[in-house]
Amino acid sequence: MRIAIVDDDPLVRIGLRAILSSEPDWEVSAEAGDGRAALALIGGSLSPDVVLMDIRMPGMDGLEATRRITVAKDAPRVLVLTTFEVDAYVFDALRAGASGFVLKRVPPKELIEAVRVVASGESLVFPASTRGVIERFAVRTGRPLPELTERERDVLRSLARGRSNAEIAGELFLSVQTVKSHVASVLLKLGVRDRTQAVIAAYETGFVVAGTGR
Repeated sequence: MRIAIVDDDPLVRIGLRAILSSEPDWEVSAEAGDGRAALALIGGSLSPDVVLMDIRMPGMDGLEATRRITVAKDAPRVLVLTTFEVDAYVFDALRAGASGFVLKRVPPKELIEAVRVVASGESLVFPASTRGVIERFAVRTGRPLPELTERERDVLRSLARGRSNAEIAGELFLSVQTVKSHVASVLLKLGVRDRTQAVIAAYETGFVVAGTGR
């Protein structure tokens, strides 16, 4: 797996590189100090699979860079780096297309797990924290919910609770492969690229109400 690190602090980039390079099947393929430089890393044979993106940077910030990166076909997944957990900037980054966020102060083991989860796309990163941010900052927009089958509605409800594919399979008495098929169908109908944006859509359409999980 190829990973790019985007942060304006060279010491942070050095520390992240040391942690991520410890994984035998991972390669830190590129680094950048601002959002505009990050855009140049995307595309081509060495394009990263995951981008660790700082939010607050001079010039083009991480929000705009995330927005531009994630609209591209076969775009890498973006994992946002942040100092504060409950932060409107974090929600804005998720809404812009980031697949998750991680605190800069997390232990190395948790950082590695967060990157692995983002790369797999089979669950939310730190589900309770991610759901907490979305619940606090998402507002009902009048965005319509596309027509979903009853089973797809069950799956979307479980996604909004932060459940992984394996957990959904257990709750709904389905195989994991069947859950994956339903998740893919839900994402397609919602017009989003991953489960984080699906959860945001669930709240913004009013399908899930903050504080209820339903």
